[in-house]
Amino acid sequence: MMKRKVLLRHNWKTKVFVVVLLGFCFSTFLLMEAQYRRIGASSMLPQKPKIAFLFLARNRLPLDLVWDQFFQGENENRFSIYVHSRPGFLLNRLTTRSKYFLDRQVNNSVQIYWGEASMIQAEIILLQHALMDPFNERFAFLSDSCIPLYNFSYTYDYIMSASTSFVDSFADTKEGRYNPKMDPVIPVNDWRKGSQWVILTRKHAEIIVKDEVVFPMFQRHCQRKSLPEFWRDRPVPADNSKEHNCIPDEHYVATLLAHKGLEGELTRRSLTHTSWDISSSKGRERQGWHPVTYKLADATPMLVQSIKDIDNIYYETEYRREWCTSKGKPAPCFLFARKFTRPAAMRLLNMSALGVSKEASSHSLSLMR
Repeated sequence: MMKRKVLLRHNWKTKVFVVVLLGFCFSTFLLMEAQYRRIGASSMLPQKPKIAFLFLARNRLPLDLVWDQFFQGENENRFSIYVHSRPGFLLNRLTTRSKYFLDRQVNNSVQIYWGEASMIQAEIILLQHALMDPFNERFAFLSDSCIPLYNFSYTYDYIMSASTSFVDSFADTKEGRYNPKMDPVIPVNDWRKGSQWVILTRKHAEIIVKDEVVFPMFQRHCQRKSLPEFWRDRPVPADNSKEHNCIPDEHYVATLLAHKGLEGELTRRSLTHTSWDISSSKGRERQGWHPVTYKLADATPMLVQSIKDIDNIYYETEYRREWCTSKGKPAPCFLFARKFTRPAAMRLLNMSALGVSKEASSHSLSLMR
């Protein structure tokens, strides 16, 4: 009798344990299922199109802290970063102070030489890497001396609201850089000049990467001069065909897209401001246009504001004035500016003159309305 009572008590405890265990397992199952549903729902949210920021640098990025502030706090599903530096250079904790640039260098970079097609090759390499991400929809080329003028939200909205590429492109009738040997592959009527700091749609980026016609002509017929134009020791020869420095980076993209008949798909201006000056200190034969470099003493809020106030660009060779708009309304012409030294850029950042932080977002976005 005693054994029976002990057995019954034992069976009762066993049943309670089994019920509790089953309840625990069931509740755990329900909890895990809810978590998986949340994860699945979040993964099914539409991925926003991204802007690929493509930096062309000599070595490290001297303005990485300025760009760090620009990207700070933004959802990284709206941008990606690629950097082309000299072969073998690594962006690690010793060479960059920004988490956004860690390991962002491409692994097949080439040595770039001024005035040669190697600059185009570097641009193509950056595009090849960026096109691997199917969510990259815009491709913005930037130099290592470039600063942003607005915060990320304003910049993103400005670029993504346009269905076109932003490519500075105009007829080149004065420079004499066109090599007649390019004809008939590249007719003179297709020859264009413009800033290399373009922003491309995915369609146009793919056209550049797949190009096997125009790029080889630049490689063959654009040879490097010993020195830039404004450093020459002798005048340009009367017969320009004997010395051709096409400056490929200023001609290739605009010429290729004109050659393809795609100028109707472009906003024919750059979003990067460059100030040009002429050097005449060494005599007439050394004159030539070159970009101004802003140093510490130049870096003032007034300078930045003067760039932001530009609302139109005049192209003398085409007698064309480009009024700048965004979403069909008047807008500043430039989102970026160069060339800035690190001390100059850091001074502007410390003075809050660039408007790249979150605090400036409400003012910048109001400009778009």
